[in-house]
Amino acid sequence: MKVAFCGNDNTSAYDISAGVLKNVCFVDALNLVPHVFLLFITFPILFIGWGSQSSKVQIHHNTWLHFPGHNLRWILTFTLLFVHVCEIAEGIVSDTQMKSRHLHLFLPAIMGFVAATTAIVYYHNIETSNFPKLLLALFLYWIMAFVTKTIKLVRYCEDGVSFSQLRFCITGIMVILYGLLMAVEINVVRVRRYVFFMNPQKVKPPEDLQDLGVRFLQPFVNLLSKATYWWMNTLIISAHKKPIDLKAIGKLPIAMRALTNYVCLKEAYEEQKKKVANQPNKIPSIWLAMYRAFGRPILLSSTFRYLADLLGFAGPLCISGIVQGFQNTSQNDTNTIKKDPSDSYLSSQDFLRNVYVLAVLLFLALILQRTFLQASYYVTIETGINLRGALLAMIYNKILRLSTSNLSMGEMTLGQINNLVAIETNQLMWFLFLCPNLWAMPVQIIMGVILLYNLLGESALVGAAVILLLAPIQYFIATKLAEAQKSTLDYSTERLKKTNEILKGIKLLKLYAWEHIFCASVEETRTKELISLKTFALYTSLSIFMNAAIPIAAVLATFVTYEYSNDMTLQPAQAFASLSLFHILVTPLFLLSTVVRFAVKAIVSVQKLNEFLISDEIGDDSWRNGESSVTYESCKKHTGLHTKAINRKQPLRHQLDSYEQLSRRQPHPLEIDDVAIKVTNGYFSWGSSIATLSNINIRIPTGQMTMIVGQVGCGKSSLLLAILGEMQTLEGKVHWNNRNRYSVAYAAQKPWLLNATVEENIIFGSPFNKQRYKAVTDACSLQPDIDLLPFGDQTEIGERGINLSGGQRQRICVARALYQNTNIVFLDDPFSALDIHLSDHLMQEGILKFLQEDKRTLILVTHKLQYLPHADWIIAMKDGYVLREGTLKDIQTKDIELYEHWKTLMNRQDQELEKDMETDQTTLERKTLRRAMYPRESKAQLEDEDEEEEEEEDDDDNMSTVMRLRTKMPWKTCWRYLTSGGFFLLFLMIFSKLLKHSVIVAIDYWLARWTSMDNENKTSYHVAVFSILCGAGIVLCLITSLTVEWMGLTAAKNVHHNLLNKIILGPIRFFDTTPLGLILNRFSADTNIIDQHIPPTVESLTRSTLLCLSAIGMISYATPWFLVALVPLGVAFYFIQKYFRVASKDLQELDDSTQLPLLCHFSETAEGLTTIRAFRQEARFKQRMLELTDTNNIAYLFLSAANRWLEVRTDYLGACIVLTAAVTSITHGSDSGLLGLGLLYALTITNYLNWVVRNLADLEVQMGAVKKVNSFLNMESENYEGNMDPSQVPEDWPQEGEIKIENLCVRYENNLKPVLKHVKAYIKPGQKVGICGRTGSGKSSLSLAFFRMVDIFDGKIVIDGIDICKLPLHTLRSRLSIILQDPILFSGSIRFNLDPECKCTDDRLWEALEIAQLKNMVKSLPGGLDAVVTEGGENFSVGQRQLFCLARAFVRKSSILIMDEATASIDMATENILQKVVMTAFVDRTVVTIAHRVHTILTADLVIVMKRGNILENDTPENLLSQEDSIFASFVRADM
Repeated sequence: MKVAFCGNDNTSAYDISAGVLKNVCFVDALNLVPHVFLLFITFPILFIGWGSQSSKVQIHHNTWLHFPGHNLRWILTFTLLFVHVCEIAEGIVSDTQMKSRHLHLFLPAIMGFVAATTAIVYYHNIETSNFPKLLLALFLYWIMAFVTKTIKLVRYCEDGVSFSQLRFCITGIMVILYGLLMAVEINVVRVRRYVFFMNPQKVKPPEDLQDLGVRFLQPFVNLLSKATYWWMNTLIISAHKKPIDLKAIGKLPIAMRALTNYVCLKEAYEEQKKKVANQPNKIPSIWLAMYRAFGRPILLSSTFRYLADLLGFAGPLCISGIVQGFQNTSQNDTNTIKKDPSDSYLSSQDFLRNVYVLAVLLFLALILQRTFLQASYYVTIETGINLRGALLAMIYNKILRLSTSNLSMGEMTLGQINNLVAIETNQLMWFLFLCPNLWAMPVQIIMGVILLYNLLGESALVGAAVILLLAPIQYFIATKLAEAQKSTLDYSTERLKKTNEILKGIKLLKLYAWEHIFCASVEETRTKELISLKTFALYTSLSIFMNAAIPIAAVLATFVTYEYSNDMTLQPAQAFASLSLFHILVTPLFLLSTVVRFAVKAIVSVQKLNEFLISDEIGDDSWRNGESSVTYESCKKHTGLHTKAINRKQPLRHQLDSYEQLSRRQPHPLEIDDVAIKVTNGYFSWGSSIATLSNINIRIPTGQMTMIVGQVGCGKSSLLLAILGEMQTLEGKVHWNNRNRYSVAYAAQKPWLLNATVEENIIFGSPFNKQRYKAVTDACSLQPDIDLLPFGDQTEIGERGINLSGGQRQRICVARALYQNTNIVFLDDPFSALDIHLSDHLMQEGILKFLQEDKRTLILVTHKLQYLPHADWIIAMKDGYVLREGTLKDIQTKDIELYEHWKTLMNRQDQELEKDMETDQTTLERKTLRRAMYPRESKAQLEDEDEEEEEEEDDDDNMSTVMRLRTKMPWKTCWRYLTSGGFFLLFLMIFSKLLKHSVIVAIDYWLARWTSMDNENKTSYHVAVFSILCGAGIVLCLITSLTVEWMGLTAAKNVHHNLLNKIILGPIRFFDTTPLGLILNRFSADTNIIDQHIPPTVESLTRSTLLCLSAIGMISYATPWFLVALVPLGVAFYFIQKYFRVASKDLQELDDSTQLPLLCHFSETAEGLTTIRAFRQEARFKQRMLELTDTNNIAYLFLSAANRWLEVRTDYLGACIVLTAAVTSITHGSDSGLLGLGLLYALTITNYLNWVVRNLADLEVQMGAVKKVNSFLNMESENYEGNMDPSQVPEDWPQEGEIKIENLCVRYENNLKPVLKHVKAYIKPGQKVGICGRTGSGKSSLSLAFFRMVDIFDGKIVIDGIDICKLPLHTLRSRLSIILQDPILFSGSIRFNLDPECKCTDDRLWEALEIAQLKNMVKSLPGGLDAVVTEGGENFSVGQRQLFCLARAFVRKSSILIMDEATASIDMATENILQKVVMTAFVDRTVVTIAHRVHTILTADLVIVMKRGNILENDTPENLLSQEDSIFASFVRADM
């Protein structure tokens, strides 16, 4: 067939006798002109532009300014492209009906399509390089196109072409579009004045784009990039080269920062407050405030959602049309009539009957639907994140203004505040994510039912009824799930508490051979937890089952009803369209239960928030006004200045500093200069009307030291807080000398530390001054403690850092108060946790020297009366009122009684002092710190146990291997996890899954066979088989969902059991070198992931993968040609998932790691409120909170943008699959039933492809937990088996208590140096032996060797004739007793602590308590022996705890007792008791004492002096003391 522009079957085609414009063909040719013109002009510019573009663009983001009408232009262009596609299709369809090719029908349209595409690319390039003059070319193009199209339209009108003809409609729409584009172009000229005007307008890009730190470009890119997340490509691909960190994701754009949103929400909330101001019982509505602030984006998202839902129905309609059309064409293939060219117009109906047109339409509808859906998700998520930021800022602001009485009197606990931050704000955020569903779903369901009714009549209602009736069951299951999860949480908290205790006291448990008793108690809690996990799993699997079985049941009900109620037979077009509709209907119903549940939760959360926001605030006293210049509110008055100040790195502190200097510089001569603070007639209370402090009249002299003394609980601390304005003033007034009240340095009674370095804790936001810092740390004697820390004063301390002892914490807080450059210092009992040397040093160096030199006013609350002579002014308090006020001399003369009372107290304190001088508490604290520290250094490397990540990432040759490891799925770990549930369950799961999917495919296949048969052959046997298959499918759905959950449970059970036993039997060295938190993490976070998160992920992954595979298999069976098209799609899919998984993993880690600091910041603020307010540091803390919130939000935002990136891409791939499947089956297919089946399956693929990738990515992250647990499971255990059988050991061994140590060599691990070298000693039965030596001389190692806690690699210890290396460990350890240096008690009863094995009678226990001098104390407790011991024995003093440990050793009647520095942490009195007991109660037992102070072993029968793992001296103490040069003698002299 020859090709000619106007076709060669018509002679009149080239005839222009009636006038040029009368010729249709000529008009079409005229339409080519503008398109060709545009291409000629723009191509050279584009090529030159792309070459030199880099030089023009002076900005790092290739996103530049948007010209006016930017979005409208993109929308119009996309519409134009769509209309061009219709025009091309219409031309080609018309052309197929002609006798010869008529190019003029579709060629101009194709050129138009190319030109429109070029126009938008050209525009984009002009915009990014900001060169508007070039827009003239486009302006001319729109005018020409508009003119030529109008000519064509006029021509059609003259010819009398009616409205029903498609070509007329298309031309009409085109004219309108070109006109609008022309208008947009004119508008750009009008606004930017780039041509025809003298002064073009200069424009700068948005502020965010000038800031190089902003990397989140979604708000700034063009529509196409917005819809496809194209700008994310660089980030996601770069994740392959190096992991994404916080620097890579940059800062939040200004509009999304917490501060911006806070101001919005705050304004809306204040408005609500004004409305209800005069109605006392109404509270301002947060809902309305949220709607005011964030309503618009939610409406936008809902619009997108409606559009997507409506486009979703295009799928079933197109399937029905395609199958119907295919059936018709295959029936009447023979009689197609070729048309005459003069009658070449198509009506819309004919056009839409063309199957290929429907296939393309389906493709476009899918692309649009998915784009709108993802846009809707993105908008809600962004709004949700904005709302969360605003709420967090609002809560934080409220916390800073909470009245102290609220916190201390328990109206608002810290736990509640933490819940508000961690749970309630997230609930509201999630509700926002899901709320468009609330109004989109009903519409979707109603539409679906109407369409079904149109297809199938009444029987459709039966199916819909099945779905609707089963929906409430879904809701019921969802509520049950939430309950089960809660009870699981309670049990796991209890289990963690027990595990924590075991790990803290592991040394004691091993030495007493009690590990199995405690292990059993954890296992018991774990069993309860597993039972509630079982209910959780059951409901989860039911929910999955409902989701899979409802559509099958509905389809069965519908089709069987249809078959029996209608005379008509079911057609394939009806069958597959209705199947597809049922699939659409199930999703909203399944989600609805979740959404309703979240809505209920959100309502509860808002109630809690409301209660919190209207709770009492602290009174705004007159002097607090100094702060008003830096509150957030001022940002609104002159936004320009302040928001900038807040956005930039420099916080408001600097404005604050200048304010501070101003306020200091102006002396007021009128003031009475010697009084800093004066309280007149003060009555103060803690939030009730009863005054805690009454009738307070005091004055505090400037620049002097005032001491406040009095008994415990007489209101000394309250007085300080009242002066600071933390208490409620009932009447009276606090007067501050104006110069002083800006900020006060304050050290609270209970030390409060930030999660920050030691240095940051001390300087606390002031400028760093080296000399001052040094002076302060010396005055508080912090230097030795700092030297012990691994990174000196750059070590993190606080909740998440290294735990310091009470004394160390208190000294840091005092140092903070001294360092601050304030006129007034308040110290609340700074000596309470310090020993005598330290408090003296602090008094001399810190207070008398450092503070007095600076002439600072100091108020000191103390119990140490020996410091009274130093005070310039004394305030004595009693029961909430001031007893006396004056100097010590005044009191001596006026109130002799009080003075005498003080004197006797002072004497008593002095006697305690002498006792105290013996125990040096500080060295002890330092010792425990050193103990806690030394493991950390060796373990700093262990933090990252993923051995794979350890490769150095700097060298290039290693680079590729690292990256390969980053992209590899951890299949080995997956296999270990799957098999830990047992091979039988694994096999059952795989088998039932495969069977279920085969049956589901069989159902659809049978439907295809049955519907496409001729009417005569249809029988009831088809219906029967269909019903049987559906029944089997429903049963299999239940079985598979149960087996997966069952397998997950078994795996979780086994993994935890193995982990617990492995850890508890591990060598003691493991616990010394592994931080406790690391081990606990395995039991908390990782176990939780294995318990609850992996099973549903595995289920979802297998389901979506199998669905996709069965769909691809089914389409390929229907049309084998489809496989050819599958290859490029498969490759694309592989790369998408590969890149996404790596990026997603990094972003998820970032999101997790930025969440913790935020939560910690909230809780530490709530704990340190009084300190922050006293120091006037609110602004700095707000700033820090905003930074932390923004950091967490940007990580979360990027994570959700990455998810959108993936979903858009997989959805487009799915749409391509649908298109190829449709085209190949139409071209090569034979059977209309199979065609419908193929299309139905192709549509399901689009839904499941992204789930495959997301589940893969989730599984990869979750397998990290399994990997970490496995790394512990590979650890060596202690060797519990001995060479002897336990039955061979005599029942009462060791009877005598004779110990022979022969040539003993000991090391901690076989790769470490020996700690004891060839030690020989002999201890007679019943001897009392003392071992001494410096730290690290091997004393403790020797005591551990008796219990085989260390590796004895040479020599032996023989006790009563038996070599201990041959004994089973349990037997050996259960027959010896030891008292450790740190007393350890477990939570439970006293009885449980003395005898956890429950072997002894009560009399024996009382006897032990009597020996330990505890009997009277225990008798006085409620419950006696069954009295409660709290965690770690916190409810007893350290001395009492040590005595309990002594009683514990006595209860176990063994003839050998080892005391390892047992007296190190107790006072003299307790120590004397201990010594006496050892001499009397243990007369007939062998006692080995490891001495920390030599005088405790002067009475021993034998003394062993050790040095560096060798025995230097071994003799009676008398002999050793008589030798002048003996080491023992020198020790004793040093200790005197």
